[in-house]
Amino acid sequence: MGVIVEMHNTGGSKSQRDVRAMIEHVLGDWRVSIIGSQANDRWEMMILGPHAFERCYTLEGAAGQHEPAVIREIVAKIVSTTR
Repeated sequence: MGVIVEMHNTGGSKSQRDVRAMIEHVLGDWRVSIIGSQANDRWEMMILGPHAFERCYTLEGAAGQHEPAVIREIVAKIVSTTR
C-alpha cells in the first residue's frame, strides 16, 4: 500500500499535489490527513503509521507552514522518532 494523503480546505489543487508529493517522498505505508479551517489559517495534520503511531500537528499559515517543503520537513521530523 503506499502513503495516503487526504487534504480538505487547503487551497488550490497545485498546492495539494505538491504537498502530497513531498509527503510521499518522506513516508512509506502511512496515512496523513490535513484539514484546513475556513475560519483561520491553521491546518490540522494527523499522521498515522505502523505500530499504532499517531501524531497531530497544527500547521500555521502565518509561520510559512503551508509550504510543501516546510510540511515535508515537519513530517520528516515527526516520523524520524519511529525509525
